[in-house]
Amino acid sequence: MSFPPCPGCQSVYVYQDQANLVCPECAYEWNPEEKAQEALIKVKDANGALLCDGDKVTVIKDLKIKGSSQVIKIGTKAVVRRIKDAKDHQLDCKVDGVGEMMVTAQFVKKA
Repeated sequence: MSFPPCPGCQSVYVYQDQANLVCPECAYEWNPEEKAQEALIKVKDANGALLCDGDKVTVIKDLKIKGSSQVIKIGTKAVVRRIKDAKDHQLDCKVDGVGEMMVTAQFVKKA
């Protein structure tokens, strides 16, 4: 049996423990079925380009931050950390000058 490499450290020494796969080097555990479902999530930006983890995006509209008087200005760059299957905020991003934030995909374009 061959298992995929560890997503945490890319180690090939992965073994199965019930439904999960385990990496003995970094102790990362994951369910390969859940990872396959996460890969099926497709999110598009304002121009219709498909977004992936690690993509760099630019904000196309001034966005107010809930619970704050701060605003994310047009042209602010961000890096997509993770894509989630949510109705309102699909992108978990690191926004320049603001920090970690969930952003709606329709308000960004791929840089």
